[in-house]
Amino acid sequence: MRSRGVARLCVAIATLALLAGCSAPGGGEASGPTPVISQEPLAELDLAPDPRAHVGPSTALLASDAIDVLDPVPAQQLPVTVTSHDAGGAREVTVSDASRVLGIDLAGSIAATIAGLGYASDLVGRDISTTFPGSEELPLVTSGGHTINAESVLALRPTLVITDGTIGPRDVLEQLREAGITVVFVENEPSFEGAAQLARDVAAALGVAEGGERLAQRITDEVDRKVAEIAAIAPAAPADRVRMVFLYLRGGSGIYYLFGEESGADVLIRALAGVDVAGEIGWDGMKPMTDEALIAADPDLVLVMTEGIESAGGVDGLLASKPALALTTAGQNRRFVDMADGVVLGFGPRSAAVLDALARAVYAP
Repeated sequence: MRSRGVARLCVAIATLALLAGCSAPGGGEASGPTPVISQEPLAELDLAPDPRAHVGPSTALLASDAIDVLDPVPAQQLPVTVTSHDAGGAREVTVSDASRVLGIDLAGSIAATIAGLGYASDLVGRDISTTFPGSEELPLVTSGGHTINAESVLALRPTLVITDGTIGPRDVLEQLREAGITVVFVENEPSFEGAAQLARDVAAALGVAEGGERLAQRITDEVDRKVAEIAAIAPAAPADRVRMVFLYLRGGSGIYYLFGEESGADVLIRALAGVDVAGEIGWDGMKPMTDEALIAADPDLVLVMTEGIESAGGVDGLLASKPALALTTAGQNRRFVDMADGVVLGFGPRSAAVLDALARAVYAP
């Protein structure tokens, strides 16, 4: 069940995107040569002798942006009645046509899940955080990363909209219902367990419940295996584990937030066998970064979104503008790990791949 804390967090992220005057987590256009990404198993990498003391920034890159599709693709059985988790309470919604679908949320997780189930070809539009190969050709239905453009949606004539409510406003979604479009609200907890449950809920709305169980199990199994692989290369002693924090940055707008418990960042850090120092100092949800909190946390490593660190002027610009951060161990070692905005917190079918990429940047930079 989605907690009130997580719901508030989703609203907060959308609000930050609005205040920043830029997109919510989403991928930008790539530039420069395509990097060559190591394919060796984690156990065979040239590991840093002491990951807490490594000097210099790193970028976590997926080996592939593609989403593995279920084989065989589950067959649809419609109509189906599912529970929609509306703001006013749960309600029963009947889905009779899923031939033209929109999956929209702040992290792009719903569309990615639809693709993992084998129904990417039924998508007729996308939110700005949907970035898997082929999706770039779909019309964009959000503006500013968090706002649904009703006219754009109606022009696409969708028969089904699946959303978690993190992109709104909600009255626009109700307007879509009034226009005869079936809208289903799903719960979307930012965690690996949440990704598995999202697979079940999205599959149910598409009329492929059996496929949802298969995808949920695949996500769980892949994450469990990757977490075990990471634990095998991480320092065994708790005192030697990398102390990490996640910062949300929008430097051009002066937005610097520290992510704590229930943000999804805590889940990533624990899966990476790191120490979540924001949780250690009692930091819940997402709050403005303070000098006191940074000094108290004293992280060895800072996780950031790629566009976020770029907006702050890169590592050098960020450290110059935030002297307290420069005093931390991470600041002194310039130890930042960035990952694409639309990927790093987008729990979904690529969860294990995200962990793999982050582990390489943390332990074998």
